[in-house]
Amino acid sequence: MLRNFLGLFVLTLVICIFILLMQFVWLHVRDLVGKGVELSVLAEFFIYAVASVVPLALPLAVLLSSLMTFGNLGEQVELTAMKAAGVSLFRIIRPLVIAVMVICVGAFYFSNSVLPVSQVKLWTLIFSLRQKSPELDIPEGEFYDGISGYHIYVRHKAPKRGMLYDMMIYDYSKGFKDATVMLADSGKIVVSDDKHYLMLHLYSGESFENLSRKQQRATGTTKNIPYRRETFAEKQILIDFDSDLTRYDESLLADQHVSKDTRQLLHSIDSVHALSVEKGSEQSQQMIESRYLGRERHTAIANEQMNAERAQRIAEAKAKGVDWLDKYDPDSLFASLSNNEKERVLSIAIERARAQRDQIDYNAIVLDDYQRYIRKHEVELHRKFTLAFACLIFFFIGAPLGAIIRKGGLGTPVIISVVMFIFYYIIDNTGYKMAREALWPCWAGMWLSSFVLLPIGIFLTYKAATDSSLFNPEAWAKWLEPIKKKFGITDDN
Repeated sequence: MLRNFLGLFVLTLVICIFILLMQFVWLHVRDLVGKGVELSVLAEFFIYAVASVVPLALPLAVLLSSLMTFGNLGEQVELTAMKAAGVSLFRIIRPLVIAVMVICVGAFYFSNSVLPVSQVKLWTLIFSLRQKSPELDIPEGEFYDGISGYHIYVRHKAPKRGMLYDMMIYDYSKGFKDATVMLADSGKIVVSDDKHYLMLHLYSGESFENLSRKQQRATGTTKNIPYRRETFAEKQILIDFDSDLTRYDESLLADQHVSKDTRQLLHSIDSVHALSVEKGSEQSQQMIESRYLGRERHTAIANEQMNAERAQRIAEAKAKGVDWLDKYDPDSLFASLSNNEKERVLSIAIERARAQRDQIDYNAIVLDDYQRYIRKHEVELHRKFTLAFACLIFFFIGAPLGAIIRKGGLGTPVIISVVMFIFYYIIDNTGYKMAREALWPCWAGMWLSSFVLLPIGIFLTYKAATDSSLFNPEAWAKWLEPIKKKFGITDDN
């Protein structure tokens, strides 16, 4: 039984990896197509992509393989024979439970040690591919914008001779206002040996160039902009076009959550949390010391706006240790000012209130950046455990279901596995978004799928251990019989 389970597990794991890999490649097909990527780079991309989908493929493979294993045992009456011999379901599945636990440990080790390295290399490669210049393939009858700063139109092509006919070229490399338009009867494009430049050879044509910048530098105005017309028998243009794959430095992703193991994640969370607390305390202290109604600022306003006699009384009160805001009512002081003084005081107060509001908004943004950084790392930390634990949960869902439905092969198990996995994916994605947006604590959002599926696994295991006819239509009909009698429903109706 263990041999059958492991064989089916390897088979289903390969199938699940292939399906998830195709979905991942479809998301990034624009980064690969039309770039002239070498086979070695494509192979590197697929290797790293396979590593990125393995943690998600493992739970689905465990679910499908356990369903098929116990479905085959039930369909061939072997499971019934073992139970008739006095062997309980828990004793039957004991070797498989140990095997699944080993798989869970392996899944955690993979997510903790292998996945961060592969993620860094994968996303570094993806960013490099996105910046790579597209393969030079100018179509007929439409504008080609694959060369930065140029739009090229070709009416006809002679691929064997490498010639292009009836060409129209818009050169925006110097800016839209200084665009150059070139027309040529024919031409060809040659890539330099180092693949860093394009040599554009044009024959029998003319060019039109705006001179707006030269006119502006000469006269200081762009009124009556001149242009230059040139007729040529042959013209050569050198264009920067780096077609090589320039790889990004992997160190750029060193501080990202996907590149860290559990130890590094915990260290980053603690460090940024301490920094966030320190920054929050610093901001609070600044708010207290420079608040809008602060003693020092208000005293400065009073000394600036009030007459010398009132300022002197305030100074005397402060010298005696009396808080002048308590001794003198601000409303009374404000009422004693002249209209011009009131306008000045109000304008200063409004200006400082706006500055204080802007400072509060800025402080909130700074603290939110810290919290977002922490949430990303906490989500990644919990994900390493939840994906491994999901393998164990899916086994205790798949094995009892296979024992209950007693259907082997790929038909029914595949349908049930797909439905259960979609259900799991929806719940897990919902919890992830709740945790990411700080609507729920990170641990609650990331463990939501486990909290929901664990009771289902326990319930199905109990039903399978007690030989429950959970999916037997006759049992359901018998259970519904009292309800039919109560409402007077008969089979004839």
